[in-house]
Amino acid sequence: MSSMQLRTLTFAVSMALAGASMAQEPDGRTRFILAASWQPAFCQTNQKKAECASQTGERHDATNFSLHGLWPMRQNYCGVSDDQKAADKDGKWASLPQVTLSAETQAALVKAMPGTQSGLERHEWTKHGTCTKMSAEDYFGVGVHLLGGLNASAVRELFAANIGKPVKAEAIKAAFDKSFGQGAGDRVKMSCRRAGNVKMISGLTIGLSEAAGSASAKSAGLGDLIQGAGKTSFGCDEGVVDAAGF
Repeated sequence: MSSMQLRTLTFAVSMALAGASMAQEPDGRTRFILAASWQPAFCQTNQKKAECASQTGERHDATNFSLHGLWPMRQNYCGVSDDQKAADKDGKWASLPQVTLSAETQAALVKAMPGTQSGLERHEWTKHGTCTKMSAEDYFGVGVHLLGGLNASAVRELFAANIGKPVKAEAIKAAFDKSFGQGAGDRVKMSCRRAGNVKMISGLTIGLSEAAGSASAKSAGLGDLIQGAGKTSFGCDEGVVDAAGF
C-alpha cells in the first residue's frame, strides 16, 4: 500500500469513528418536564387550599422545592375516560381514582408534594402519569427522586439563603450550572406571579431527556437527565423568594 493510500485510509477511518461518536451523542430534545413549585409563593394566591392553610415556617416545603409533577411532553390524559377528564379539568380531584402506592412511596410523596392534601397526586396521575409507560409507584418514585436532587443542589441553597429577597435569573442559572453541569441553566424556565405589588418566583420547569420516563430514573442523576434535554428561554428574569405565611 502506498503512503497516499495509507493516509486516505487513515482519514476515512477517523471520519467514520467521528461520525459514530456524533451519532451516540444525546439528541438534545426535551421529552419530560420536572415541575417544581416554591410553595410559599403558590400559597399566597391559594390561601384556602388545605396545604396552604396548614403551612408553617418549619415545614419542609417552607425552605425546599415542592413537587408539582413530572410531565411527558405534548401528551395528556392517555386512556382516561371522558368523565374523569371532565372532572379533572373542573378541579374535582377528589372524585378521581385514588392512586395506590407503597407505604414508603406514599410517605415520601406527602413530604415532597404538599398538594396531596388537595388531591394533587390524583390530578397528576390522571393528566400526566397515564401517558408514561410507568406504574404509579414508579412514576411518583421518579418524581420524588428527581426533586430530591434539586433540593440537594446549589439551587435550593440559593433560594433558602435569599428568602424574602429578590433573586435574578443569572444567579439561578449559575446555580444550575454549578450543580448539574455547564449549560444546565439553559434548560430551565422560571415562572413568577404577583401577590399585591410583589413579583414572586412561583416555580421552575426543568427540561429532561427521554430517560426520565422509565423506572430506572429513580437512580439516575438529575444532571444527566437535564444535559440530555433541549435548551429553552428562562422566562421570568427576577423575583422574590417568598417566605411561608401570609
